[in-house]
Amino acid sequence: MFEKSVIQLKSKQVFFQGHTMGKLRFGRWVITAGILISTTVTYADTELDEIIVTATRQDQSLAEVSNAVSVVEKDAIQAGRQQLGLDESLNRVPGIFFQNRYNFSQDLRVAIRGFGARANFGIRGIKIFVDDLPATLADGQSGVDDIDIGSIGRIEIIRGPSSALYGSSSGGVMSLYTEDGPETPFTEARVTVGEYEHQKYQLKFGGQSGKLNYLVNGSYMESDGYRANSRVEHGLVNSKFHYEFDDDSELTMIFNLVDSPQADDSGGIRETDVAEDRRQAQPGNLSSNAGEKLEQHKFGWIYRHQLSENHEIRVRNYYLWRDFQAFLPIGSHIRFVPDDGVVEFDRFFYGGGAQYTFSGELFGRPNQFTTGFDIDIQEDDRQRYSNDAGIKGALSFDQLEAAQACGFYVRNSLVLTESLQLILGGRYDMVDLSVDDRFLANADQSGDLDFGEFSPSAGLTWSAIDSVSFYFNFATAFETPTFTELANPARNLDVSLGGFASVDTQNAESFEIGARGLFGDRVYFDIAGFIMDVKDEVVSVTNIGNRTFFENADTDRNGIEAGIVVDIMEGLQLTASYTYSDFEFDRFPTNMAAEGKMLPGIPEKQFFAELTYRHNSGFYLSWDILLVDDLAINNTNSAISDSYEVANLRVGHRLQLAGFELSPFIGINNLFDTKYMSNLRLNGFGGRVFEPAPTLNVYGGVSVRLNY
Repeated sequence: MFEKSVIQLKSKQVFFQGHTMGKLRFGRWVITAGILISTTVTYADTELDEIIVTATRQDQSLAEVSNAVSVVEKDAIQAGRQQLGLDESLNRVPGIFFQNRYNFSQDLRVAIRGFGARANFGIRGIKIFVDDLPATLADGQSGVDDIDIGSIGRIEIIRGPSSALYGSSSGGVMSLYTEDGPETPFTEARVTVGEYEHQKYQLKFGGQSGKLNYLVNGSYMESDGYRANSRVEHGLVNSKFHYEFDDDSELTMIFNLVDSPQADDSGGIRETDVAEDRRQAQPGNLSSNAGEKLEQHKFGWIYRHQLSENHEIRVRNYYLWRDFQAFLPIGSHIRFVPDDGVVEFDRFFYGGGAQYTFSGELFGRPNQFTTGFDIDIQEDDRQRYSNDAGIKGALSFDQLEAAQACGFYVRNSLVLTESLQLILGGRYDMVDLSVDDRFLANADQSGDLDFGEFSPSAGLTWSAIDSVSFYFNFATAFETPTFTELANPARNLDVSLGGFASVDTQNAESFEIGARGLFGDRVYFDIAGFIMDVKDEVVSVTNIGNRTFFENADTDRNGIEAGIVVDIMEGLQLTASYTYSDFEFDRFPTNMAAEGKMLPGIPEKQFFAELTYRHNSGFYLSWDILLVDDLAINNTNSAISDSYEVANLRVGHRLQLAGFELSPFIGINNLFDTKYMSNLRLNGFGGRVFEPAPTLNVYGGVSVRLNY
């Protein structure tokens, strides 16, 4: 059976035979691309297999990777977590910033080195994959409402431009993998309850039956939320079936179902409203019945075959169907804005790709060559209707939106010496966006846009000594505007919001240098510095009635990211990360007052620390704290959101009782009762930009597992 974390492919064994630069084995530790994991609770010295990173589209050991890459494993993602959002486990990763955990209508906002910060709903600028299948649409918008935190076994993050690997909207990459079923079949039930009427129920089972490995997880969550009009109901089923035909061939199939009949939107409120009542909703959201509901079905498969000792192919194919309806607080009471506050669409998203890898020699040196293609096709049948005090009214918008993205890529890794490796890559992408306007009362606004971009990359890795590896890379990224970002800009609000506006493609060039390794055998470090030039960045210019409008501007980004893990004593470990982000507008033709100002939605400094204690008996305790610097709310920095510190505590115990594994846990969110903002609606209209986070709140639960 192929493994994501251990080299078993014959071609990889040949590739590294006689070369030590790919081996970063430091006593009892395994370095997993940026996050250090202790392999056993007892800390016994063992000879460890090599850990492999797969998000780079070549199975690479850490010493080979010429990018800033981080990995988070299952225990950090699931154990004792409330499992509301990915930020619960990924705040530890430097260079990544989250907002909006508590508004399920607007979705989690994720930014990697600033890419993604502009979105007031959904995710932009970064590529997301789940089990090697895209969660990012062909037009570049991503969502995480179908991600099942309760069955995630591993997350890999590439921090920085990656279009040479993945094409458009690759300012960063998140690859999530469903856990495998264990050799011994099991059934596990989990119940979590908490304040604000939070309830979550989960049933998971999996195992190995002959050549079939399987994992199925179902969950249902409901919560009234901290603020008024923030109730959510969300059901999800996620499953993975892995069949190994023989030692050289395997097939993985993914089935995913989502039913979310309610996700209310409490909206952004003014600063004076926050002082009056943090838990209130925006009045317009209440009167408009603001929120969304959706159903989604996804199926995909990945086939992997070892043709011979040196040749491997991978093929994937997927299909996604999504029915969506949202009530937005947009009405005729908002001046100049067309009354189209009910959005509906039926989406069909499908595609696939293939990849070929040759592992052998070039000029007598070990070499790995990879080439492949991706095709993604998106079709949205979209309508808008008037929102008549929370009731669906007359049709005001009707168009068929189609996006097609096709990319061809090559990547080559050449071992130059025992300690030096060169990685070169390139990709050419063609993206076609088209609109067929079927609501002609305001004239035909059909249109078509075509984009073609070549994205190169180059990197070097140098293993200076056995325990330290340095890297350098030049990377690029481009990003086409999404359909919602191509709506006519705010200065033309007297025009119906259909068709295309003149928002150009965003392009970025980045130079990065970094190092990772060990001090002694108890301290792991990971540090990276970068400079980045972004031309025609897609920037939000205003947010009116939950509709955001965009233009282009040039930005400069310089940053430092550092992480450290310290083995303090047996069972006690400290994890810490620091991010410095100097991101500024360089040129802003339509808003010169913003030039030289920092990008909104990204703090200049961010610090995370977690102290975890695990005892051999199964008891564990984890305390973490996140410090976030001031951040700008708008492009001119005339409004600033204050810095904050948020701490959390988790306590749990794993007990073996008569063949059952019983795992009670309890957690305290916002331990110090900090008053801070869960989300900021950038460039919001009328000062309605603040979404207050819950104060101190407690949750608890228990899981029961039976191994057969």
